[in-house]
Amino acid sequence: MLSSPYTSMSRMIVPHATPTPAAPRAVRKAVVPAAGLGTRFLPATKATSKEMLPVVDKPAIQYVVEEAAAAGLDDVLMITGRHKRAIEDHFDHAFELEQALTAKGDTVRLDAVRDPARLADIHHIRQGDPLGLGHAVLCARHHVGDQPFAVLLGDDLIDPRETLLSRMLEVRDRYQGSVVALMEVPPEQIHLYGCAAVEPSGEDGVVRVTGLVEKPSRADAPSRYAVIGRYVLDPAVFGILEHVPPGRGGEIQLTDALQELAAGGTVHGVVFDGLRYDTGDKADYLRTVVQLACDRPDLGPEFTAWLKEFAAGLEGTGAERGRFAA
Repeated sequence: MLSSPYTSMSRMIVPHATPTPAAPRAVRKAVVPAAGLGTRFLPATKATSKEMLPVVDKPAIQYVVEEAAAAGLDDVLMITGRHKRAIEDHFDHAFELEQALTAKGDTVRLDAVRDPARLADIHHIRQGDPLGLGHAVLCARHHVGDQPFAVLLGDDLIDPRETLLSRMLEVRDRYQGSVVALMEVPPEQIHLYGCAAVEPSGEDGVVRVTGLVEKPSRADAPSRYAVIGRYVLDPAVFGILEHVPPGRGGEIQLTDALQELAAGGTVHGVVFDGLRYDTGDKADYLRTVVQLACDRPDLGPEFTAWLKEFAAGLEGTGAERGRFAA
């Protein structure tokens, strides 16, 4: 996992490539896989879904759904598993709570409680067996049908000020096929990600993906372009996922299916150099909470002042650290 919430790279500009002309089909559906066991956050996730862990005052998965809604995706399918009832409840109306807040005249909290259910038309389906991300995406087949769709992974939070998903949807409209989000990472971290082999497309910040490898060694990595958790997929991926054999870890890997599509020349990548927060790792989760809290106008000034004092105390004695920790 990246230890920094963001990374940057230079953009590629190469002339003379022409997008394949095709009538674009609007993407309206998003799929959010949320069936993982969250073992890295045990015991906190023993009875609570990892996607429901709070990031400041909202569960992580709400940021993901807000991102989808902001990009115009008004139909969201959650792929869940056992012990994920809290996700369904969060995106439903809580009538007793809403009535209590209404009686108090607490309109601010009332809006906050109602907002999740108003973000989109949200559906839920259980994955059943945890057979990997590719299998989770395949579970969405009947809901998605023959339409292109977006996939947003809950471990990757994209800063609300960024427009990555909207950019990916625009690229899908122009080139058709599938689109993945790419971020350049240090060579020593590439083994943590799916890695893309790329060639210039002729468009600033967009590359043609010629191959993909799931979590390669540093020596075998075809580039430093890591696939991060945003995809816009052509429905052709379902036919491949049906027959792709289990890959790394004995799971059905979405990367393996995308590799087959890339071999046919139908996968593009949008290179992202903006703010991304990784909530799948304990240390990065804590960094995410701190950074987003500092950015909040209602919390930032007071919290940042305390944080500076706390950080200064870390360089002092153990007694000082204990005072701040209290």
